Amino acid sequence: FFFLMIRRPPRSTQSRSSAASDVYKRQVSTQSTWGQQRNQKMVKAKKAGRTLEPVTRDYTINLHRLCHSIQFKKKAPRAIKEVVQFAQKEMLTEDVRVDTALNQYIWSKGIRNLPRRIRVRMSRKKNEDDEGKGKFYTLVQHIPVDSFKELQTQRNTGK
Repeated sequence: FFFLMIRRPPRSTQSRSSAASDVYKRQVSTQSTWGQQRNQKMVKAKKAGRTLEPVTRDYTINLHRLCHSIQFKKKAPRAIKEVVQFAQKEMLTEDVRVDTALNQYIWSKGIRNLPRRIRVRMSRKKNEDDEGKGKFYTLVQHIPVDSFKELQTQRNTGK
């Protein structure tokens, strides 16, 4: 019963075929990564015939949860990567540009002491460059807020 909960079998069972190593192989093959899920979502959007159009939304991102158990000297760079990954997933664009004010806010408390949450405005815009990755890019900007209580995702039409 407990061998099903093992993430990695002992070294002695890795080379030969056993029940524990078979379970491990099945676990590894069925797991999908963030990148695969994002790509699947993008492919589904394209297959469904949904055309992407410029849009602006406000999100709250919990950096404390995303960067938990990350080595101290890698926390701020990892936070930037997580924001980019979140923007790719939500806005369905490969090209994500982080505003310098957002970068400075994430780094404001140093490399290891991140702000717990950040409020960001993500704007999907048309790509004017011919050599760009796609037709659209996402610009992620920081929105200063006093409190994060009862904030929800908002769709902006002003910008």
